[in-house]
Amino acid sequence: MDTPAITYNDKVVRQFTVMTVVWGIVGMLVGCIIAAQLAWPQLNFDIAWLSYGRLRPLHTNAVIFAFGGCALFASSYYVVQRTCHVPLVSHSLAAFTFWGWQAIIVAAAITLPLGITTSKEYAELEWPIDVAITFVWLAYALVFFGTIWQRRVKHIYVANWFFGAFILTVAVLHVVNSAAIPVTMFKSYSVYAGVQDAMVQWWYGHNAVGFFLTAGFLGIMYYFIPKQVGKPIYSYRLSIVHFWALIFTYMWAGPHHLHYTALPDWAQSLGMVFSLILLAPSWGGMINGIMTLSGAWDRLRTDPILKFLIVSLSFYGMSTFEGPMMSIKTVNALSHYTDWTVGHVHSGALGWVAMISIGCVYFLIPKLFGQKEMYSTKLITVHFWVMTIGIVLYIAAMWIAGVMQGLMWRAVNDDGTLTYTFVESVKATYPYYVVRLLGGVLVLSGMFVMAYNVARTIAAGRSFNAPIPAPAVHAHA
Repeated sequence: MDTPAITYNDKVVRQFTVMTVVWGIVGMLVGCIIAAQLAWPQLNFDIAWLSYGRLRPLHTNAVIFAFGGCALFASSYYVVQRTCHVPLVSHSLAAFTFWGWQAIIVAAAITLPLGITTSKEYAELEWPIDVAITFVWLAYALVFFGTIWQRRVKHIYVANWFFGAFILTVAVLHVVNSAAIPVTMFKSYSVYAGVQDAMVQWWYGHNAVGFFLTAGFLGIMYYFIPKQVGKPIYSYRLSIVHFWALIFTYMWAGPHHLHYTALPDWAQSLGMVFSLILLAPSWGGMINGIMTLSGAWDRLRTDPILKFLIVSLSFYGMSTFEGPMMSIKTVNALSHYTDWTVGHVHSGALGWVAMISIGCVYFLIPKLFGQKEMYSTKLITVHFWVMTIGIVLYIAAMWIAGVMQGLMWRAVNDDGTLTYTFVESVKATYPYYVVRLLGGVLVLSGMFVMAYNVARTIAAGRSFNAPIPAPAVHAHA
């Protein structure tokens, strides 16, 4: 009697991949709205739930956890099956992670504009939603590590190490930072107070960047760039060194967000030192990804998906150089509280996270819907250039505005009085806010181009689950 064919569970990958595009548009649309409000404050229309203070956390949660989160769920589920040569360990738990994550996103989209918030950066959601996140994340961990446990190959591919570290660390970060005492269904108070609360918050906040927005997306890089190029990663040894150096070092960098505060000076300095050390593994990973193209550089002229993947690494290298530099106390004295920080964040968030996510989606969609390629390669190229120009406009405007703000705030007259009032610095920033909005609109426009391309590709294809190949002789994906 023939053994029935075993297939990968690609249904949940399809669901998360499509929602990556949907939430990307939603999150970036809200970003454009609040960017417009900074240039023209009257655009809040005196409606509380349209105010900048309520829409801004909605924007950050939507782009990080909805757009970025869906990209990580989709890619990790796709990669872990193909590198382990087994289907996901539980189809029902995988489905629970999809529907549970979407419900959490919708809950965030309702509560944040209503002003229901803990006010903790990147952790604004109130305690009932935090509890739901914990259960969904536990299911995610069980699916991911359970699939690795039953793998048919001895080797655990390096992308899975990064995905695994991201899943475990985000779980610890979330539980510790979100510890709170509920007062009502919609209000709780942190169990920490004062400078301890600040320290725990930025241990969480910086490692949300370090693990959610870096380690997870490096897992994408280590699988999808070699697959798109058709060559193994440039140095497998370097990838292992990169992993352990990054995982150890990132944990200690959080205090650099609290320079010149009540945090003890030794803790601030420790955060700065580890931030500077972090430059080495970060650039090691960037070089490893880019050098995978060795002998195939001409592909960048003809393959727009590869353009997204490789240029994302360029932005990763740039933002991971800029971050350690901004952690130096003397530099931070100029940059802190200015729009330079906003430029830095978005060079990483748009240049690194969004671009590699988009490249990943363009890779996945045809394979998940039985097509040889996307509906239009030309539209991918259009998307690439529109987005790249938008990102450059955005971060250049914020860099210039930030340095200008820092210099204006510290300028003093001969008698020791301030040269400029704060309002004068706000007025001087206005044109840069308009340029930033233009950059954001270009990035959002690219997402609409992508949505059209994805919709046409799906319409021409069909949903199916790919069969699992015979056990591999070698370890690499």
